[in-house]
Formats: sequence, structure tokens, C-alpha cells
Amino acid sequence: MLIFNYPSKKNMKEFIGKPLCYRETSIFGNEYVPDGNLTGCNRPHITGHSREFFATVTLKDGLITKVK
Repeated sequence: MLIFNYPSKKNMKEFIGKPLCYRETSIFGNEYVPDGNLTGCNRPHITGHSREFFATVTLKDGLITKVK
């Protein structure tokens, strides 16, 4: 699962139209794809942000188009 480097899902929605800020965690290869849906979370003990959340992000051409 990807780790999203945003303080909250609400803040993440403010970055629609911009590239995704994330951290890969899989030992089996990269999970990031520039087109499609990605599911991830924010882990406060890793990112330093105080809120934990999970989200599904839709990307097109490497830019965020939707956050659920």
C-alpha cells in the first residue's frame, strides 16, 4: 500500500490537478501507476502528520483527478 504524504484527505483534495506525493512500501515492486486508481493511507508514525486516513486516488497522466 502506498503512503500518501498529506496531513488529511481534505488537504489531499486541494492538490487535484497536481502530481501525487507518496512513498512506496511494497517489497515486490512499485505500486505507483500514472494512470488509474491507487489506494493508500497516511501513517502518522512514518510521515509525521497527526491524522491517519485511507484514500483511493484516481490519476490521469500522473496528475490527481479524484480523491475518495
